Amino acid sequence: MVTIASLAKDERAARIVLAATTEPGDTRTGRLVTAIGAVETVRLAADEGTLPEILDAVEGELWSRQVAPRLLASVAKLAMRETDQLGLEVLVPGDASWPAGLNGLQDREPLALWMRGATSFLSVPLRDRVTFTGARAATSYGVHVTTELASDLAKEERIIVSGGSYGIDATAHRAAMAAGGSTIAVLPGGLDRPYPAGNRNLLRQVGDVGLLVSELPPGTAPTRWRFLARNRLLAALSSVTIVPEAGYRSGALGVVHEAHLLGREVGAVPGPITSVTSAGTHRLMREGIARLVTNTQDVDDLIEAASGKTAQVVGRSGVNQHRRVQVPPRSL
Repeated sequence: MVTIASLAKDERAARIVLAATTEPGDTRTGRLVTAIGAVETVRLAADEGTLPEILDAVEGELWSRQVAPRLLASVAKLAMRETDQLGLEVLVPGDASWPAGLNGLQDREPLALWMRGATSFLSVPLRDRVTFTGARAATSYGVHVTTELASDLAKEERIIVSGGSYGIDATAHRAAMAAGGSTIAVLPGGLDRPYPAGNRNLLRQVGDVGLLVSELPPGTAPTRWRFLARNRLLAALSSVTIVPEAGYRSGALGVVHEAHLLGREVGAVPGPITSVTSAGTHRLMREGIARLVTNTQDVDDLIEAASGKTAQVVGRSGVNQHRRVQVPPRSL
């Protein structure tokens, strides 16, 4: 009989088992894996052994009640089988392509990542990836500035990271690919269940020419918690997060919050003072969370600030190739 312990035969397999059966971003599981390893964490949950003092009595009891019922061998086996059938790759911390930027999440670092596409995008330096997030109901202004910025950054060989959603996310992905550049979409569910469904073709294209990433196994449906948990990945994968357009209480500000916690740079694009979809970016600048971004040079300055370098980015010909984002007349 196959047991959960027999599936978790080594650290890599045990991490995949935990990632396939538990919810992402669980700090208690993360602390245990860091302290005693993934194999022993699985054994403790399955056998109800004595928990280490890293968790107090209350935390330990809550963790056991929440995790133990989920550690089903049938669920882990199905995830592994579907991973193989779909031709997906799985990374765990310690693998050569594991993105170093995720280490800053500490106890909230993903246990594993499922991927389809160019996994090499994750091994480039952190400064070479830029995250875009913003309004789903983007205006023509938001689409315009996102296209300008993402296209120019892609031409500089920056990898554009976003969440595959409607609005700003989808625009950033499309702009990067149209410019002949690279893009990564981080999904809130299994890679076999592209979300949102209306962007299925776009996400398929990203997987073909770029990279699809999820910390959840195939067959997993998006939930509110999984959307919130994904925010930390979008922030941690890049040195800079850019918000071209967002409402005052936009869900995109959750990515900004995570970036701020990580000490990463955030840039926001100003918009018309009459636009509710720019109220969030104005708020970020007013509260000192984000710096003003109006062109690609501003983004490069943020990248340099994040990396602690001051070298000016120039084109191959030695001439600065950045240009200001052209604002459509109707938004002035």
